[in-house]
Amino acid sequence: MPAIHDCADPASLLEGVRAARTAVAAGRCIVIPTDTVYGIAADAFSHSAVAALLAAKGRDRGFPPPVLVADRPMAAALAERIPPEVEALLDAHWPGPLTIIVRAQASLTWDLGDTGGTVALRVPDHPIAIGLLRETGPLAVSSANLHGMPAATTAQEAADMLGDRVDVVLDAGPVGGPVPDGAANGSTILDCSTDGVVRIVRQGVLPREAVAEALGDLLAAE
Repeated sequence: MPAIHDCADPASLLEGVRAARTAVAAGRCIVIPTDTVYGIAADAFSHSAVAALLAAKGRDRGFPPPVLVADRPMAAALAERIPPEVEALLDAHWPGPLTIIVRAQASLTWDLGDTGGTVALRVPDHPIAIGLLRETGPLAVSSANLHGMPAATTAQEAADMLGDRVDVVLDAGPVGGPVPDGAANGSTILDCSTDGVVRIVRQGVLPREAVAEALGDLLAAE
């Protein structure tokens, strides 16, 4: 089983973040808390680390992982452009349970899978995740569960499912909250890669009404 670090204990938190940083640098996978679910994370710029992440979940290249970033400048560095029409939405919900799909910078030397030249970006609303991202840079992250299983909302659930597929688990206690009927237990994902229209490709805990309030007619009809 992976080492589980209790982030409520300052000494354990320090040790855990150091271990997580070392594991990421070595191309290994870790488990981190976010505001919605626990995530399995790896260096977004390491081809082998991303492949290990997908293998750990039992997924193939057809399921490219999103990329977590610490802030909007880090996101802007990975995107060809952030559509100005979504800036008000980001003002309201970054950090938070919102993922946007945009065109990726063509110069980036990474391989997240079959992305079609796009990247899904999110700034998570969790201090431990943000702190780690500031040290490691962008991390490819997917929910910390086996494909087809419920997303983990506790560190122990993630560790039990993923086992030795991950090196380090940062335990910040239960995460997430109530999930609206019919929604996924995770972030709401918007496709912003086509000019003039935004589509919800996964309805998560951020409700459609909150998205529509910021985007107006830019949001495609259901």
